[in-house]
This record gives sequence, structure tokens and C-alpha cells, in this order.
Amino acid sequence: MKDRDVRAVILAGGRGTRFWPLGRAARPKQFLRIAGPDPMLLATVKRVRPLVPPRRMILIADAAQTRQARKLLPRLPRTSFLVEPEARNTAPALMLATARVWLEDPEAVVAVLPADHLVRDEARFLRRLRAGAEAAAREDALVIFGIPPTYPATGFGYIRHDRAAGRKIAGTTFYPVQGFKEKPAPAQAEEYLAAGGHAWNSGMFLWRAGVFAAKIERFAPELVPAWTAIVAALRSGSAARLKRAFGLAPALSIDYALMEKAGGVLVADGDFGWSDVGAWSTLAGIWPRDAAGNAVRGDTLALDAANCLVWNPGRLTALVGVRDLIVVDTGDALLVCDAALDQKVKDVVEALKRKKQHRKYV
Repeated sequence: MKDRDVRAVILAGGRGTRFWPLGRAARPKQFLRIAGPDPMLLATVKRVRPLVPPRRMILIADAAQTRQARKLLPRLPRTSFLVEPEARNTAPALMLATARVWLEDPEAVVAVLPADHLVRDEARFLRRLRAGAEAAAREDALVIFGIPPTYPATGFGYIRHDRAAGRKIAGTTFYPVQGFKEKPAPAQAEEYLAAGGHAWNSGMFLWRAGVFAAKIERFAPELVPAWTAIVAALRSGSAARLKRAFGLAPALSIDYALMEKAGGVLVADGDFGWSDVGAWSTLAGIWPRDAAGNAVRGDTLALDAANCLVWNPGRLTALVGVRDLIVVDTGDALLVCDAALDQKVKDVVEALKRKKQHRKYV
């Protein structure tokens, strides 16, 4: 495989409200040490570093998160930090980042990586990423990694693809995508799992900058005015002009705005130990567990307690006769939650925002 110009675009924004009270507006998920010894953003940069040098990395986030990222990653050049004028979901962010790459080299491959995901098998991940970059370089296609499903999840989008029509590129098989389905109902998720040919959407993409622009023009023409304005604003160097152009893009995910509409999409198996680390309960599958299934950070005494997750470094937590609980103590706030309802932790954040006396905890 020839050496390709690969640019890593790391989506470093997002609030991570499902990890309250540890995650706050000033300390979002990507800056937490919850899935390993490093903050998740730093782990993402380290993971991709063997393929993409720092000068070819772009971290995109709002101004406040960019300031945090610069402190965390002082060795990255200032040109690696791209500030969103405002948080408007992944479609505007990726239009902005890809437009910057397009102005430098339309043939460069953009590898889109969320900053807050876990990859356990980093060697396999790099092999898949190299193959994905080669596929994006050779084909006029948008490339995505699909996670082989292990249970009928309803919290992920699904990618339907043709397993009989795969072809190998750089040692990895790529399959034509036939459609996307966002967060199906439980019965439908069961059907997808039984049928095969469906994968979870990892949110990791690869494309040539010029192919991305062409796909917008053909399959999502409503995005063309924003794309054209963003390119012109970047050329001008005007922050005010860029802010106006960015506001023209719909505040949608890239999946809704483009991927679900586009033809010529390829998927490869993301069989590299992936987790989106989407809520507290996911950490039960990441942290070590005792014989009763308890996963803890901090000194914990568990008596007739099972399948609990505890975050309470620096103090003793005693669990007595409880099951399936999440307990998180950050000193100024305490969360006690049924593990099956941890997706509702974000509702706590919204409720706190509505109460003036409690906004300091957000």
C-alpha cells in the first residue's frame, strides 16, 4: 500500500451528560479518566499516532473545550486545533473540518474519530484504519466501521450491508451498505441480530475530502450553500464570516445529514474491541469485577451486594444487600441510580439546569 495523506479529524466536543456528576460542563466525558489511565481524548490521540503524525491531526471542539485540549496536548501544533463557532452537532463540525482539508488537498483522506470511545485491540484497530484509508483513497466512497453486534441493542444506529458482496482491500473486507436504521425498537433489534448483515454504527468514518464534497452535491444538495459558504469563509480568514457560514449548516448528525442519503458507502467490520462508553453501566464491562459482578473505583466493602458499579476514590463505600446499583460520589454531589436506568442521568442534568440554586452542579 502506498503512503497516503491521511488526516485524523478528532471530534473533541460533546458534553457527556450521562456521566454526571463526574462529568460536568467544565469537565466533559472526553477529559475523564474513566476507561483507562489517560483521559479519553489523550488515549484517542495516542491510538492514532502511529498512522497520523501530529501535524496532520485536527481536533475540533468549541472554544472552551479547545482550551482544555490544548492544555492536555501541549505538543500538538496550534494548527491542529480547529474551533467550532458554536456546538451544532457533527454535520457542521465535519463540514468545517473536511473543508479545511479540501482547501489543502482534495485527495487527502479524512479519518473521523470520536474522542470519547474505547478501543481495546489497538493493533487490529490500526490495521483496519490503514485498510479503511486505502479504501477511501481508491474508491469514490464514504467508508464506515460497523461493530459486529453482540446483543439486540436499541441505543445504537444499525448499518445494513450485503455480506455476500464484500471485496478485500488491503487485507480487509469491505461490504456495500444498503441502508441505515437509527436506534430501532427492541423487536426490530432482535430481528437484526438474528438476520445477520447488520452492524452497529461506530461513528468512525473515512473519506477523501473531494469525495465528501461530491457526495454532498449529489445526495444532500440542501447542504451545498453551507459547504460553499464555509469554504469561502476559510479562504477569507474572517471569523465573523465563518460564524455566519457555520450557522447555515443544519444542526444534525452527519448520519442524518449525509450518510443515510448517500450512495457509494462501504462498511468494514470494526472488530477491535470497541465501546462508545455511552453511560455509567458500560464501565461494568471495562473495569475489573469481583466474583459478585461489582466494578469499583475506590475502597469498597460489598456485603451480599452484586452487579453494582461504584466511583468513590478516596473514601470507603459500603454496599449491603443491594443489587444493580450505580453509586458515584464526587464530594459535592452523589448519584445513586438503578443500573438499568442510567441513560436517564442526562435528565438529572436538565433538571438541575432548570433550578437556579442547583446550576452550579451542572
